[in-house]
Amino acid sequence: MNWYLKVINQYFDFSGRARRKEYWMFILFNVLISWTFSILDFAFATFYFTIASYIYSLIVFIPSLAVLLRRLHDMGKSGWYFFLLFFPIIGWIWLLVLLCMDSEPGVNKWGENPKGFGNDNVINQIGVE
Repeated sequence: MNWYLKVINQYFDFSGRARRKEYWMFILFNVLISWTFSILDFAFATFYFTIASYIYSLIVFIPSLAVLLRRLHDMGKSGWYFFLLFFPIIGWIWLLVLLCMDSEPGVNKWGENPKGFGNDNVINQIGVE
């Protein structure tokens, strides 16, 4: 949950890099919350949960895009690779493979590796206050 909140707190941060764990934990919690809205909508058959689901989707759209671009930056790819989503099947598979790849080692033009030496303390402090 701390990874999810970290992405939400970086609402408009399109620069830098995002680890695989940061991206996929955000996606996991995003899917769980969306499914919860769907299940509640189906169970109670009211439009309130549908509206809540739409509002939630609008709220997390920008953080979702930001973490996707930061994930692409982590592999040394440009954010323009986002447009692979517009190529059915082949583009989706290519983007999925890219998102599952490991980070580019060392520093790239988007910053230092978030998994690099000396950054472990920062990563371990996420959500600890």
